[in-house]
Amino acid sequence: MKVKNELLKKLRKEKLHFSLFDPEKLTPEKASKLAKKVESYGTDAIMIGGSTTTTVDEVTKAIKESVDVPLILFPNSAQGVSKYADAIFFMSLLNSTKYAYLAGEQIKGAPLVKEYGLEPIGMGYVVINTGAPTAVEKVAKIKRLTTKEIVNCALAAQYFGMSFVYLEAGSGARKSVPNEIITSVKNSIKIPTIVGGGINGPLTAIEKLEAGADIIVTGTVIERAYPKVAEIIDAVKKFKSQS
Repeated sequence: MKVKNELLKKLRKEKLHFSLFDPEKLTPEKASKLAKKVESYGTDAIMIGGSTTTTVDEVTKAIKESVDVPLILFPNSAQGVSKYADAIFFMSLLNSTKYAYLAGEQIKGAPLVKEYGLEPIGMGYVVINTGAPTAVEKVAKIKRLTTKEIVNCALAAQYFGMSFVYLEAGSGARKSVPNEIITSVKNSIKIPTIVGGGINGPLTAIEKLEAGADIIVTGTVIERAYPKVAEIIDAVKKFKSQS
């Protein structure tokens, strides 16, 4: 469990930043260039997912050949599993009402994870509605939850033996996960909390860290503005030095 152990070791003394790449939106050449940039800014890992296109292998391979940070798959189906990654978030979308996202696609993908020798990292995934429904909410038929229900999902993930809980507002979300939800989850579980979606600047990233996030994920903003990503990662790094 090399990748997971390295991340958990780093988390004992600092907060982390993950960059999320969607193969559907990036050519291998652009993904390689972007990966080099976020690595130079200090991102701790690159997550690859969000689509089920046939380019996932090409994009993952291009990134693997360009950087040294861990590559962790974040697939929305078994089609998103690539042999070129280092690890995979083997996750269940806990507030989906569709079997495929709870366990169906995971069962399909499990043989590939074994065949490719990927490191599986268990994760409980909860999508938080912050306004208009995002793409993932529509596709996965997400159930909107109260704060108490979200906390219960996080506890269930911990009791299932998962290593992380990921609270996400969804790709392209205009608002981020509310701070009070992050704090409630953080105060109720012992495993690290990942927060993503709607984090479009350093001030928002700092808010999430102060609320209890252990890892900040940025995706859409990476594709739109390199300088903004550098500012967000810098904010995470400075927060580390203050903690």
